[in-house]
Amino acid sequence: MALAFNGVIPQTRALGTSWRLSSPWHKASNTQFPTWVSLPKKRISSSSAKTDSTLSDVEFSQLQDHINGFSPTPTSTGAWAEFSKNVSGEWDGFGADFSNEGDPIELPERVVPEAFREWEVKVFDWQTQCPTLADPEELLLSYKLIKLLPTVGCEADAATRFSIDERNVGGPNSGVSAFTYQPSGSYVAVWPIDEKGPHKLLELEHCLINPEDRESRVRIIQIVRVENGKMFLHSLRVFVEQWYGPFRNGDQLGGCSIRDSAFASTSALKASELIGVWQGSATVAKFDGSQDFLQLLLDDSDRKLVRDERDIVLLPKQLWCSVKASKDGDTLCEVGWLFNHGHAITSECTFSSKATLKASLFVQAIVDYWFS
Repeated sequence: MALAFNGVIPQTRALGTSWRLSSPWHKASNTQFPTWVSLPKKRISSSSAKTDSTLSDVEFSQLQDHINGFSPTPTSTGAWAEFSKNVSGEWDGFGADFSNEGDPIELPERVVPEAFREWEVKVFDWQTQCPTLADPEELLLSYKLIKLLPTVGCEADAATRFSIDERNVGGPNSGVSAFTYQPSGSYVAVWPIDEKGPHKLLELEHCLINPEDRESRVRIIQIVRVENGKMFLHSLRVFVEQWYGPFRNGDQLGGCSIRDSAFASTSALKASELIGVWQGSATVAKFDGSQDFLQLLLDDSDRKLVRDERDIVLLPKQLWCSVKASKDGDTLCEVGWLFNHGHAITSECTFSSKATLKASLFVQAIVDYWFS
């Protein structure tokens, strides 16, 4: 299962990326990323590629490579530059933790305002910020997950930070073991967790951009336990986020202007909307141990997906996930988003019996029919 956005061109945003994110690959000098500007579409005409049509920046770069007899790789095309443009910025929203059965987990009592406790109001959601910056020329990305203490009413505008978790992809302090991406801004990251305990834990982060609204995304993080060569879903984190502007290193806070709301205790996706036969276009990245940790998802053949209720965890916001063992000993970790009735995007990762990533697959699918 997979996530493929064939034919969907990301919404162009003029990103001013002169703001710097504190990161090991940003020197304390005047190093800054260039400012992004919205460029007109390019027209290209050549004898070798009989073309005279309007192309996106990525399509133009890929076509130029083809004309020059060059085979693109994850580090040689405009795909990363397009990805960096679409993923960078201030992403604000809400986040919540869930059990491996999809039940929301309450916030610690020590962080909940006394007024909520007096009214016996349960609080499940953090208000969050996720300032993200990717270097358009180097395979480098950093983001901060900032959790804000819950507040009453519109005091959110003056919210206090509870925690900051910074993640780096690439560079000397990179913490990711595998990373796949699409130019749209969607990606998958595998983060080993440094936990002292009898079992190994992994965080599998799936970031899905809404194909109908490029300023809306969800991030579903599967915390997976590795035990005796098998993988089990331990818990989940879900973040529902909106793009609020160019990167400002978290200085900008949406507060009461945030276009979304707390979601953890809202109704979960209905199984009847999911169970059935789906078909759609796919992109895939494969890992065999000889490749770089970072891969571009490439177009693949269309896929037909038969989905039943087995081991599926249903979540709010029309989301779901599953962790299933296959017959050959591999483990399939899937998440999905029903962004419109009968239309879904899914991200699936295949892990070997040694808990190493073998393949990442994205599919944008339309339902053929539902099971009754």
